[in-house]
Amino acid sequence: MSLLIPGMRLAPFGQPGARFICRQCLRRQPQAAAPSQVLYSLRQPRRHATTSTNTATMTMTTKRLMLSPVFFSTSSYAAMSTATHAAGQVSKRTFPETTDSRSVAYWLLGSAASVFGIVVFGGLTRLTESGLSITEWKPVTGSLPPLTQQHWESEFEKYRASPEFKMLNSHMDLDEFKKIYYMEWTHRLWGRLIGLSFVLPTAYFIARRRVSVPMAWNLVGISSLIGFQGFIGWWMVKSGLKDDLFAPGSHPRVSQYRLTAHLATAFVCYSWMLLAGLGIFRTRRLLANPTDAMKLIETLKNPAMLPFRTSVAALTALVFTTVLSGALVAGLDAGLIYNEFPKMGLGLTPPASELWDKFYSRKEDGSDLWWRNMLENPSLVQLDHRILATTTFCSIVALFVYARKGRVASILPKDARKGVTGVVHLVCLQAALGISTLIYMVPIPLAAAHQAGALALLTGTLILGQRLRVSPSTLRLLQKKLAAMPKQ
Repeated sequence: MSLLIPGMRLAPFGQPGARFICRQCLRRQPQAAAPSQVLYSLRQPRRHATTSTNTATMTMTTKRLMLSPVFFSTSSYAAMSTATHAAGQVSKRTFPETTDSRSVAYWLLGSAASVFGIVVFGGLTRLTESGLSITEWKPVTGSLPPLTQQHWESEFEKYRASPEFKMLNSHMDLDEFKKIYYMEWTHRLWGRLIGLSFVLPTAYFIARRRVSVPMAWNLVGISSLIGFQGFIGWWMVKSGLKDDLFAPGSHPRVSQYRLTAHLATAFVCYSWMLLAGLGIFRTRRLLANPTDAMKLIETLKNPAMLPFRTSVAALTALVFTTVLSGALVAGLDAGLIYNEFPKMGLGLTPPASELWDKFYSRKEDGSDLWWRNMLENPSLVQLDHRILATTTFCSIVALFVYARKGRVASILPKDARKGVTGVVHLVCLQAALGISTLIYMVPIPLAAAHQAGALALLTGTLILGQRLRVSPSTLRLLQKKLAAMPKQ
């Protein structure tokens, strides 16, 4: 009875009987609906409380209630249960400090592989001149191909009104049209599938708090970029359907500027997915062995590594610039001229009058002569691509030599040394594919392989660069884990 006295003192005789309702009755009472998880995530600040903080808060609340004399009353016990449940719900709703889910990493790498495939298939669509076969952009209803003969006739009639049919394919019949139509339709359908297979899991992972806040922003950014890429694709196709391409001497094709933008966006999207997925695996490996991870970080902080790391970053930018130059070559069909290497005609370069032709200038004072020739003159565009490709090849070979001499050779991590060797192999293969594509006048298999080789080479440089860095968030997690480990 003495245990009940503190609780009874707080219950005067005139108090309503609601304080003494039994537990079964309390359980039957309707509870307020929990707030929506989506609304809760929007209301949360950017810096969320960690799970340990929420657990401590829940423990302190429990202790205070247990030490209070009202603990032994039924209503106070119900209040304590509600507070404990609420604290547990908050701990479940917070974002993790880091993204360590293998499923998220594999999903990101699988999405990157799908983007790699659609880039190669997009090159095939361009090489087979199938990109202008669908003259309308229907993001939803265009998911299905024509299903009846009447629908096929309608689509063919629209294509026959296009400049490409009038100027180049006036001999084409319906069966031939179906072949190029299915190429472009497959390319667009693949893009839609990539968008759906990325946006929907992104919403799920964020709603279920399976990713950290920085990773959530990465996923939202990639999703937005995928949508923007679809718009750029139609913007590019639309440039090949303009009425001014009916003029005599015109060659119906898409704008080389828009083609370059379309390819660049695809490369950025692929790189973003790849680095995000590989970053999760790298963080998991480092956290699995914090002691060795800190040794690696100390090695990467060595002053001798700074020039090497800067060289790899510059090399990645050079590879990407060379890719953009190759897109201009493809957009202008510049690979169909000067099909020899290393010479271009009688010398290493065409005549200066051909490289800086006034034909491409649109201003009377000629102020745009130099940049319009660099971007619109097929001869100069091909020469630029040759120079950039040769510079890329020589730079990678020089990086390989640099990695095996001096102080860098003695401290360079093993995985980075393997990465340098892999990049050398990729650039040799890419150079062979590029020269073969030029000499044999751009056959479709070689040209598609050359485009795939460009993306593979960029992949190699990105992986090499990642192996030379450790993100600040991963470093903080390592320090916390080391601080929590028992000292020996």
